[in-house]
Amino acid sequence: MRANHDANRLVILMMAAGRSRRFGPADKRLARLPGGRPLLAASLQASLALSPRRVLVVRAGESLASLALDAHEPASLGLLVAPRADEGLGASLGDAFTRLLEDPGMRDVEAAAVWLGDMPAIAPWTCRRLAAAAAPERIVRPRHGGRPGHPVIFGRAFWPHLARLAGEQGARGVIADHPQACREIEVEDDGVHRDIDTPAMLASQPGTP
Repeated sequence: MRANHDANRLVILMMAAGRSRRFGPADKRLARLPGGRPLLAASLQASLALSPRRVLVVRAGESLASLALDAHEPASLGLLVAPRADEGLGASLGDAFTRLLEDPGMRDVEAAAVWLGDMPAIAPWTCRRLAAAAAPERIVRPRHGGRPGHPVIFGRAFWPHLARLAGEQGARGVIADHPQACREIEVEDDGVHRDIDTPAMLASQPGTP
């Protein structure tokens, strides 16, 4: 990114096309946090600290209304259907990055952040530090307590590789293939590890930023 304030050169891919087996039969994305906000809506709200330019990756037939987002999100939130969503996260990422590369409206975008739809507790100051480090030929991710976390920002140079992903494996292989391009930002924010996989984790979720 040329400057931290130029947030529109960073797009967020909010990954919400998966089916959470560990959460049970209910749709995790619609589950309510202790404060009453739906989980996916809270993750989208938190992501605004990283960039106002956001694309929600969903399954076929879904809409903002079906995900209880029509009252929470502006019309500017993009919606991207991942046709291979049932094959796993890697397939959804492949679909999403293929669409980004094909979209003329994304030609000015220099980097894309992969943000998981069940991670509402990432702090605004973490987002600002990540955005400041983003660049077209760099992969940026936060690190806390000795472990890397999310979101992960991929410079445009890596999008063709990401567009070829398939199956359940996410983008770890892309990161492993380009160690020289990776930059980890040390943060005091355990929200970068706090994804919600079960109803018990939802109930114990502390207040979000």
